[in-house]
Formats: sequence, C-alpha cells, structure tokens
Amino acid sequence: MIETRYHDTVNVLQELFEDSPSGIVPDAHGCAPFDRSEWYALLAKTGLRPLIVTATDAESTAALALTEERGHITPLRNWYNFTWRQLVQKGDNGDRLLREVATQLKTKAHRVTLEPVPDEDCSATRLAQAFCDAGWRVEVTRCDINHVLYVAGRSFEEYWASRPGPLRTTLKRKAKKVETKIVTHFDPELWADYEAIYNSSWKPGEDHPQMLRQFAQSEGDAGRLRLGLAFREGAAVAAQCWTVENGTAFIHKLAHLESMKKLSAGTTLSAALFKHTIDKDRVDVIDFGTGTQSYKADWMEDTRPRYSIDCLDLSAPRAWIALARLTAKRLTLPDVPELARLPQAS
Repeated sequence: MIETRYHDTVNVLQELFEDSPSGIVPDAHGCAPFDRSEWYALLAKTGLRPLIVTATDAESTAALALTEERGHITPLRNWYNFTWRQLVQKGDNGDRLLREVATQLKTKAHRVTLEPVPDEDCSATRLAQAFCDAGWRVEVTRCDINHVLYVAGRSFEEYWASRPGPLRTTLKRKAKKVETKIVTHFDPELWADYEAIYNSSWKPGEDHPQMLRQFAQSEGDAGRLRLGLAFREGAAVAAQCWTVENGTAFIHKLAHLESMKKLSAGTTLSAALFKHTIDKDRVDVIDFGTGTQSYKADWMEDTRPRYSIDCLDLSAPRAWIALARLTAKRLTLPDVPELARLPQAS
C-alpha cells in the first residue's frame, strides 16, 4: 500500500530526513548540497512556492521537491543549483514509489519538466522510466554540461603537472603578485569582501545573494566551507566560494576585480584552493558546476551531461499545445539540444 501526499511547505523534507531510518537521500555517490532539506528551506525563503510530493510504503519514502505554475510543474531550484534530482533510495522499491508519484502528478499538471538532472547515478534514467511507465509522453534532451575533475589519488603537484602550459606559466609568473587566504569558517568581513568583488566583477547580478550568504554561513558552521580570497597590498581583488562534502569539492562562485585582471589573481587563488582541497581535504572529485565556459577545461579533465526530462500528459488538451510548440521549436531552431539516448526513455 503506497500513500501519496502533497505538501506546500519544505518542512516535511526535514521531518522525512530525520524520521526515516533508511533515509530518502540518494546514495553517497554524487550526494551534493542540493539534496539536503536545508537547501530547500533556503530556496523557499526566496519566494518559490513548494510543491513537495511524497510516496510512502512500509519500507521507505520517495520525495520530489517541485513547484507549479499554471499546470506546469518544474523543480524547486534556482541558478545556484548544479543539479536537481529525486530524493529516494536506489532499488526496485524506490522505482515503484517514483512511478506512483509520476502517476499521481497527472492530477496536478499537464506538463512536468525536470532539469538539470545528472545520470552518473542513474537519476535521469530512473525519472524518465518512472514517467514513461506512468503513461506520460517523455522526451529527454541534454540541457547542459558539468565540468569535473577526478583526482584519482594524485597530489596537487601531480595534477598541476598535467595542466596546459600557458596556465602553469601564468601561475609561475603571477603567483607572487598576490597573497591568498583560505578559511573553513564563515567570516562576515571576508564575505563582505567577496560580495564587493562579485558586485564589481564581470559577473551578472544575482537575484538572491542573501541566500548564498546564508548557505555559506551554514556550511561554515558545519566545517564544509572553503572561502578563498586573494589580496594585493591588503586589498581583496579575487574571491571564490567552495564547499567540501562526501569526498567532493564544489566550486560555487568565483570572481575577480576587472580592474586587476592583469594580476591573474583568479588563477593564483584557484590554484591555492585546488591544492587545499586535493592535499588537505583529500577529495576524490572537484565539481565546477554547469556551463560551457572555455576556461573550465583548463582546470578540469572530464565533462558529464545534464539532462532535461520533459513529460507531457497527452490526455490533457494543454499538453498538445505544448507538444506543438516543442515540435515547432525543433524545426525552426537547429541548435536545439539533440534528444538524449537514455536507456528506457521514450
């Protein structure tokens, strides 16, 4: 017997994390800050309206953290998310619960779009299969890429020796022009330096910078924060916000003063943080988030796809309108991402 419920508050996620002995969090492989109930609580504070769907049986619980607008359901996330995925254990029982959630969502919406979903842990495959089995028309496309470094037991020196020559030359020439500092706790003054640098950098303005500050503060309290700054004659000129969790270092934000670009302070600071997380934290993976920026390839060695799973309930008239628009877009825009060939997705 499976019981499905809808919730308009993220508080239910914290209760599920605390009350479920077997847990609803994905397995340790790839577990990220974006899977925790605390992250969803921060998202809710930005004004997003939660639609939390849970399916529970005698063994475990599955949950999808979503939001809905005019019959279109999307993930509860914002641009700070590297990924979004289901909260459920692996295995046949978890898949059965996901399928029940997908079935019940037909009473709430004509369309469900889930992105950016990883698949190195089979999340995209499981979600696509669940919605296929529930009778949705499912289309999976690659919507982004994730730059990643698998450390593979190397020291920083061994890793650095494999970097492109121009990058190594830049660090050799410019490293002494700035001083770097890395803290593992939240420091309000250093965070103010970070915000000042970001606001004066080439980066676009953010809708909810307070959310990132609260996240950094909680990560600092937990010992997961790695906040790095570079200084020139006592003035902060570059800043980066990283966190370390479950053997992975996540690069959340980085910026430098455009007026100090010739110092290459960002390169020097990045090298210091790579060294810290590789040699001191002994991470297995460094995750540079999503995006196709060319400079990421200088630091990272691999990429992983991120998927969009678009599900239409063709028994609803509005779904046919959405399908027509999708078809027209594909015909008129040649650069629409190609369909992904995930196992079992239709």
